[in-house]
Amino acid sequence: MENQNNVTEFVFMGLSYDQNVQIFCFVLFLFCYVALLAGNLLILVSIRCSPLFHQPMYYFLSHLSCMDICYTSSVTPKFIADLRGGTKTISYGNCMFQVFAMHFFGSTEVFVLTVMAFDRYVAICKPLHYLLIMNRTRCNLLVLAAWAGGALHSLPQLSMTIQLPFCGPNEIDHYFCDILPLLKVACTDTYITGVLVVANSGLVALVTFVVLFVSYVIILFSLRHRSAEGRHKALSTCGSHITVVILFFGPSIFAYLRPPTTFPQDKIFALFYTIIAPMFNPLIYTLRNTEMKSAMRKVWCQTLFSKEAHN
Repeated sequence: MENQNNVTEFVFMGLSYDQNVQIFCFVLFLFCYVALLAGNLLILVSIRCSPLFHQPMYYFLSHLSCMDICYTSSVTPKFIADLRGGTKTISYGNCMFQVFAMHFFGSTEVFVLTVMAFDRYVAICKPLHYLLIMNRTRCNLLVLAAWAGGALHSLPQLSMTIQLPFCGPNEIDHYFCDILPLLKVACTDTYITGVLVVANSGLVALVTFVVLFVSYVIILFSLRHRSAEGRHKALSTCGSHITVVILFFGPSIFAYLRPPTTFPQDKIFALFYTIIAPMFNPLIYTLRNTEMKSAMRKVWCQTLFSKEAHN
């Protein structure tokens, strides 16, 4: 079919048509988004303004917080605004941008999580060579590789979406623009495109999850010969990482690693990897991390004292 496009905007069906449910969701997810921004900005500022920034683990954690903010902000503000009522519309151009931004920042976050797992592997399995292997140049290259991987994943996704013809229906059964819901309203046979989406997004999620799982199994296996204190410290750090990985990858694999179709439950699962997991990341990485909590106290106490001195 010749690529034609008579659609200038799309209409989101959202989570529910019930007004009371929409009001409840508006309050809930507004709170979640504010908490997400506050928590991740707190981590970013605390790491950047403390000596922790020069440690690879916290250097990568600052990038993860940045990705959380960018990734969630590509979807959540529009979603919250739509919950206030009225027609939930988005222009064609903004929809395409949302597809790109969500896949770019989401896949970059996936690769940053992989880099963080590699960092923990080196720190626990090769402690004597850790500073030599994880020098700042290599850390910068790993972060650059994560950004490049995000671009390599998202640009083909965007290219496939832009080539879809939309000539009639424009109601999307979701609360944001993603490729699989858009395939349902495209006026052409989308089977091949759907398979390519699964091959791209699904395999990226699955392969990365398997790599992360294997790396943490190796790490846990190597802890047998450590002291009780060393095991406790390593397990505390790795436990935080594993929790984040499960929260993020479980729903993502369900959404993308399956035949190219959509289910009503997709919107609920999407909430986990677009809002809930990024919101809990700051709590997961700080509650059991004494270095992070100490750095946060020092940075913010110094800020308060300096303000009082000026007054």
